[in-house]
Amino acid sequence: MLGRIINNPAVRYFREAREELRKVTWPQRREVMIYSALVVAFSIITAAYFGLLDWVFTLGLEELVKLTGNV
Repeated sequence: MLGRIINNPAVRYFREAREELRKVTWPQRREVMIYSALVVAFSIITAAYFGLLDWVFTLGLEELVKLTGNV
């Protein structure tokens, strides 16, 4: 009975996954903080860029609609 549990594919998968995780070189806390700050900063810059682009296109479309006189 124990042999079937040990050879179970799910049990083998988790055992091998644990072994692989032991081989991983995990980043230092300082590296994680720096990379996290970079991701947050890049996300804010990207959001600001697309927000500005959206605002400019909205103004342009509003002017275009005014010129056609359909409003």
